[in-house]
Formats: sequence, structure tokens, C-alpha cells
Amino acid sequence: MLESMRLPVHESELEPHDLIRQSHIVHRTGRAALAAGHGSYRVKAHMERVGKAVGLDQVKAHVALTEVTTTVMRDNMFRTEVSEVRTVGINADRLMELEHYLGALPESVSVAEIDDEITRIVNKPHLYSPIQNALAAGLACAAFAFLNGGGPFECLFALIAASVGQYLRRDLIRRGVNQVGVTMLVAAIVCAVYLLVDRGLDLVLGGYGQHIAGYVSALLFLIPGFPLVTSALDLFRLDFSAGISRLFYGLMILGSAAVSLWAVSAMAGLQPQPMVAPPLPGPLQWALIAIASFLAVVGFAVIYNSPWKMVLGAATIGMVANLLRLILINEAHWLPQAAAAVAALLVGLLARLIATPLGVPRLTISVPAVVIMVPGIAAYQAVFEANAGNLIEAMGYAVTAAFVVLSLAVGLGVARMLTDREWTFEQIHG
Repeated sequence: MLESMRLPVHESELEPHDLIRQSHIVHRTGRAALAAGHGSYRVKAHMERVGKAVGLDQVKAHVALTEVTTTVMRDNMFRTEVSEVRTVGINADRLMELEHYLGALPESVSVAEIDDEITRIVNKPHLYSPIQNALAAGLACAAFAFLNGGGPFECLFALIAASVGQYLRRDLIRRGVNQVGVTMLVAAIVCAVYLLVDRGLDLVLGGYGQHIAGYVSALLFLIPGFPLVTSALDLFRLDFSAGISRLFYGLMILGSAAVSLWAVSAMAGLQPQPMVAPPLPGPLQWALIAIASFLAVVGFAVIYNSPWKMVLGAATIGMVANLLRLILINEAHWLPQAAAAVAALLVGLLARLIATPLGVPRLTISVPAVVIMVPGIAAYQAVFEANAGNLIEAMGYAVTAAFVVLSLAVGLGVARMLTDREWTFEQIHG
């Protein structure tokens, strides 16, 4: 009789509400870190730290380029959550905020407190306006144009074209447009803007310089530096799902930009030409190379929304490492890939040295410093030659670019293993 008089129990009353809230905040932390541009290994570390602080027994996570899968366990109960982070981007200021907050978490903290802080970090406005962000891209590409042998006009045109392109790219991505499509469109517009300004001045002056140096350099802000570098670091940690997905994303972005570069060049009747550095005295040339390297890193760091202490730290390291790389190539006659490996190793060691005093994540220092060494010119030149039917030349450029990127990854990976015990020794679970 008593059994028949019991009221039915609603399904929600059987749910472990505390476990649901704990699981959600761990998962939200992972999504915030991934959306800010962190590598897989760091996303997992943040999630495990939050899980421990809110009272969970275990946190297991699978992190790819755009997906996070989390399983949490407590008292023989478990819960799994899966979600996507569709926008691939980098926000160095958000990375730093997450590092500061999560690195100082007490042993026990409420879910509500963490949730409020994650909300504050995620909603924090960008440090730079769209105009400032666009001009930073232009500055970086103008510096690239000089490093690639361009003169004053080439640097100016690269600044104008890249600034227009970055402003448009940021706006389109904010509106949720497909990133591959955005890259192709922006690359085509950048090439068109550059050629229009270039040909206009050419008509006025009747020929003034080697436009190829600035034309290709104007696209180098599209290099997906963070995904390429974090993919290498993930692969060093044997996290193949995250590393391979990031690597292919980076290659897709590079390929999309290269295709647009070729298409506009073909329509304009432009052919690849060797780029020769302007004849400058030795000491003056090296001084200008140092300045250009510094400014290129500044531009990339601002694009990544880095605070100024992070910008200056990365730019200083990048300038020193790039000078070393070029000296090894030009003066000591090293192979480009060997020089790149040594320069990246130096970047990794110096980033470890200054990241802690500056209070910034090491990744936000090392990536902008290394990006200026990614051989974007060689990659784009390979596409030029391949579409012209010069397959042997195309393979030569492609192999050169691949070896240099691999060498940069090896240098950063070795630096990590030399300075971080967790990278040197695998954690073995029974």
C-alpha cells in the first residue's frame, strides 16, 4: 500500500548536480584555453588543475584543434562532455590571464568563483583597436619586405596592402566567415592592392625597383605561426591527434594564401624573380636587419594581442636569434635549416629565461620570435614554380621550406626538454 502511494521521482532529482557543475567548469576552462591558442598539453594541464581545485578525483581530456572531450571522475561516478571551438585564433593576453589565475589556484575553490573569473577573462576586450591591429600587420610585412631585399617603396606598399588585408580578415573572422575562405579572399585582395599601388607609381616614375620583394612579403602576416609552432610542440609530446590537426590547419592556410597569390599573379602576368638585397655597407646593413627583425616581431606580437611587456620581450629575443641565424648563413655559410635549428634553440632558452620575470607564458614569447624565421617566401615561390610547370624548382623550394620549419620545431622542442622536466621525462601511470 505504501509503495503505491509514493510520488514519482523526476529524472533531474537523480542527477549528481555537484558533479555536473564541476565537470562543466573544467570543460569550460579547456575551451577558453584552446580558443585563446594554447597547445594541447597546456590545455590539459589547466583542466587538471581546475579539476583538483574543485574536488574531482580525475580529469581526462582529449584536445584537438577545434574539439575538446572531457571525462571527469569522482566517487566512482563519471561524466563526459564534448564541444567544439570553431574559431582558431590567438589571444596572448588571454593566455597570460589564464596562466596567472590558474597557476595560483588554491587547493580548494568554489565552482562559482572559477566560473566568474573565466567569464571575466573571456569577456576582456582586446588591447588594440582594429586599426592598430591592422597597422601592426602592415609593420611586420614592411619589415619582412626589407629583410627580403626590398627598398623603401616595396616596404611602403607592403605596409599598405597588409594593413588593408588584416583589417578585412579580422572583421570577416569576427563575423564567423570560414577561415579558409577568408584567407583566400584576403590574400587575393592584398595582392591586388599591392599591384595597383605598385603599377600606379610605376606609371608615374617609369620603373623604380623590384616589386617582388614587397609583393610576396605583404602576405606574410597570414602565416599561421601559432598553430605551426604548437603543432610541433604537441608532436614532441607524442600528442598526435592535436599535433597533426594543427599542422594540417597551418598547411591549409598557407596553401590557401599561396593559391590566391598565384591566381592574382597569373592574371597580372607576373613571374617569380630572384630577389637581391640592396647594396648597403656591412655594418649599416646589419644594423638595419636588426631593426627590421625587431619591428617584424613587434608586429606579429601585436596581432596576437600581446601586452607591451610581452611584445618587447619577444621582439628582443627575435631580433637576437634572427641576427644569429643570418650571420650563420651569410658569414659562416651554414645550411639554412641548421641555422634555423640553432636560432630556435636560442629563442626557447631565452624565452625560458625572461618569461618568469616578466610574468608571461613562455609560448607567447617564443612564437612571435620564431614566426619571422618561417620561410614564407620559399613556400610561396614553390607554388609559383609548380603552377608554371617547373616541378623540379618547385620541389626544391618546398623541400627547403619544409626542412627549415622542421628545424625550427626541433630547436624549440630541444629547448623545452632542456628546461622543463615534464618534457624530458614521461609520466608513467600504473
